[in-house]
Amino acid sequence: MARTKLQRPTDGELEILKVLWERGPSTVRDVHDALGQARGTGYTTVLKLMQIMAAKGLVARDEDQRAHVYRASEARDETQRRLVTDLVDRAFDGSAADLVLHALGAQRASAKDLAEIRELIDRYEEKKA
Repeated sequence: MARTKLQRPTDGELEILKVLWERGPSTVRDVHDALGQARGTGYTTVLKLMQIMAAKGLVARDEDQRAHVYRASEARDETQRRLVTDLVDRAFDGSAADLVLHALGAQRASAKDLAEIRELIDRYEEKKA
């Protein structure tokens, strides 16, 4: 069965996905409590967003219990990869180098970040060899 292409999450949906990735499968109340501390988002807003996300395929809903339990449909790294690929294609005409140059120019990278970037480049070059 072919997998449906997931839609790009909105900023609010991404906040909910972050909660689900950190906490694992959760009820709307769990997500609301996690978001409410930082954002003051209402319960019904979270419920509606999660229902929309289920319809879009961003989350899966387990309806076996009285309180439905939601989980992210794909892992954090897969969603991030998909979002970055979309950004590179749309904003940088497919150039990963332009993305990296703009990212490094827009915000100062720590020595640790630069070391991780160098390590990633080294591993990438090793795979190509």
